[in-house]
Amino acid sequence: MTARLAGLLPGALDEQQSEVYRTITAGPRGTGPQAFPLVDEEGRLRGPFNAMLLSPPVGLAVQAVGAAVRYESVLPDRVRELAILVVAAHWGSTFEWAAHEAVGRTHGLTEPELDALRAGGLPDLPDPAERVALLATAALTRTGALSDGQYDDTVAAWGERGMFELTTLVGYYALLALQLRVFAGEGPPDPAERRQTPHRETPHRDTPHTESGNP
Repeated sequence: MTARLAGLLPGALDEQQSEVYRTITAGPRGTGPQAFPLVDEEGRLRGPFNAMLLSPPVGLAVQAVGAAVRYESVLPDRVRELAILVVAAHWGSTFEWAAHEAVGRTHGLTEPELDALRAGGLPDLPDPAERVALLATAALTRTGALSDGQYDDTVAAWGERGMFELTTLVGYYALLALQLRVFAGEGPPDPAERRQTPHRETPHRDTPHTESGNP
């Protein structure tokens, strides 16, 4: 399936669209270190950002949620990128995976961890607080809910703010993956490809983890 929405050139944008474009490219995404390009060689926004120009009021709000999740969260970079990649693998989002695989490497994600996530599984994480966050992300992504034990474990490790931010992250990146399917022509994941890569899934542990606290 090919992209349904052509990339919009900066010179063709109206005033409201230009505000969205500037906010995305001149904000923290564009001014800090970039593991993946936001625009193509002619200045068109890449990935999900191009579609945000279709409705500037909604596009501004959506990009603001994404910026807050990435740059103002109490969740550490590694936890955030692990969680994003769980969502990307679940949805089979090519752009989301490629972009955040690159970002994840800059924050210390290892090849075995990436291999496990790419296959739709969970890596064996030695850090208990990271493990709790990843288990919660997997549950939220696959079932849309948490058990009481999973909720308690996550709050014990990351606090109620961290719990809220993690659920927001899962919803935000699922939204982007959905829009990439609709506008950019991305398809659902191929289960056969996932089965080709062996992985280990960390079992859930019912004992709350309290040693990390809020970062």
